[in-house]
Amino acid sequence: MSTPSTPPASALDWQGLRSLLSYPGGTAHQVLLDGKTLLVEPRNSGEDGALSRWVSTETTSGLTLEHQAHGPAPALAHLLAVLEALFTFHPGQQQARVSLPPALAQQALDAGILIATPTDNIARRDMLWQRPELWLAQVPPPFPFRYELTQGRRHPLRRPKPSGLIYQRFIPWLGKTFSFRALEIERDLPRFNRWMNDPEVAKVWSEEGDLDKHRHYLEELAADPHIHAMICCLDGEPFGYFEAYWAKENRISPFCDADDYDRGWHVLIGEPAWRGKAYATAWLTSISHYLFLSDPRTRRIVGEPRIDHVQQIRNLDRSGYAKLKEFDFPHKHAQLVVMLREHYFADTLWWPRTEAATPPSAAPTHVSPQRS
Repeated sequence: MSTPSTPPASALDWQGLRSLLSYPGGTAHQVLLDGKTLLVEPRNSGEDGALSRWVSTETTSGLTLEHQAHGPAPALAHLLAVLEALFTFHPGQQQARVSLPPALAQQALDAGILIATPTDNIARRDMLWQRPELWLAQVPPPFPFRYELTQGRRHPLRRPKPSGLIYQRFIPWLGKTFSFRALEIERDLPRFNRWMNDPEVAKVWSEEGDLDKHRHYLEELAADPHIHAMICCLDGEPFGYFEAYWAKENRISPFCDADDYDRGWHVLIGEPAWRGKAYATAWLTSISHYLFLSDPRTRRIVGEPRIDHVQQIRNLDRSGYAKLKEFDFPHKHAQLVVMLREHYFADTLWWPRTEAATPPSAAPTHVSPQRS
């Protein structure tokens, strides 16, 4: 992958980025920007066709994207990859007019990747970032609706927990791929034990102990259908642990009037080298993205950080979470925070917010917005 031709203005900026990895269908595609030309090629040769070429133009009226017909029409995966790259290279733009071969255009319209207007076919940024096949390693089919009772709480039946690689996303300001994979007890127990016994982690989690204690902890989670454990990585290197849960069945439910598909999460960052702002912004925006992608019925993400965990609350605030109230759990005094689906996608909260909390959509189109 090429390195930026000019240095970023801050640790959260990607000005000058000319290369991006995209993962449509779980397959890595590299997108290179060469002037106005975008080149898309699968990293594994022979998959999804050969190299495809596209021409993009940024004008006062917005972006245009056109496929250069030098061979067969590109696969739909190429279109998804080039659109992710186009909006990343032009973060001030909200939509693009797209010209495609007729068959591919109809396929994209049918899939909701493009929408038709009286004059053009349009790709909208907020809709593209809701496409699960761009970031989820596997996109499960819709899960039937049925209510169940768990400890007196009425909630929808949940789909089986994901396994293996779950989510992957190229982080432009780091130049690395962030990913979630399902925790595997035998593989991850020693690492989890080391992280839980880190003094900085223990201040928040209070779960210090030996391997037997932590094996029991993880086995209890594995048996609980409302929560699943994940390891987060950068370029495949594990650095943190997440628990994603359904709020309706969780202890937070009475404090937030949980809806059927509200989600929540807990986190620990076990490797000290990955605790800076640029990394926190990467994992925090990604966990929100993953939870909204994993079920389109999820309209809200809730959280309950300790009220004295000032840095975590500051990170949540920077990433667009709203503070609603303080409340008392039996084990801690907490801050209730919430993220709305519409807010996340309308205000581009998969990217860092600027100092004034202005989303990239409000930034001038001729320069990359400065990052906080």
